[in-house]
Amino acid sequence: MPHGQQENASRSAESSATPSLSGVLDKLGSAGDDDRVTIGEILDNVGDRSLAPILLVPALVTASPISGIPGVPTLTGIIVALIVVQMLMGRDTLWLPARLSRQSIARSKMQKAVAFLRKPVAWLDRLMRPRLCWLADRPWIYVALLICLAIAVTTPVMELMPFVITIAAIAIGFFAAGILMRDGLVVLIGYAFVGLLIYAAVKVA
Repeated sequence: MPHGQQENASRSAESSATPSLSGVLDKLGSAGDDDRVTIGEILDNVGDRSLAPILLVPALVTASPISGIPGVPTLTGIIVALIVVQMLMGRDTLWLPARLSRQSIARSKMQKAVAFLRKPVAWLDRLMRPRLCWLADRPWIYVALLICLAIAVTTPVMELMPFVITIAAIAIGFFAAGILMRDGLVVLIGYAFVGLLIYAAVKVA
């Protein structure tokens, strides 16, 4: 292969290997083949090389109109808790109970959620880059993960407060995105949304 073609192929391979929020969203939208898509199919499609993009999935779902379906925020909260616990344990692959993996949602609703998230996710992709990487690495990453776990276990209560649960999902989404892209500034934005979450919860309560 000529040298120029080798360089182009190399650049293409690097680009395809670079993680992106839009890439996670694409995999979220293309999971499964039937009228209903299961949690297991979604997570399998995202892949298990790292748990950070998998943590992004329930956050994206909860930040979309799907969160208006009764029980969905609680379900995604359970998934977040399981993912975070396994990240804290240092696991690279995700284990979910079979019963949870079989839970499903209509493909049409998932496609609408993906379409709803497409523009804001693409906007974030353009802004994100590796910076303040120490905030997205150990040991500081544990602080963000413990906050995500605290949010997850209180999700059943927050499900009764639609605006609050959306803020909670956005906070987890920023943490997951910052860890995935090694963007400490985005992790800091996650902390800011946690502050907003606490303020909103106190006001609503």
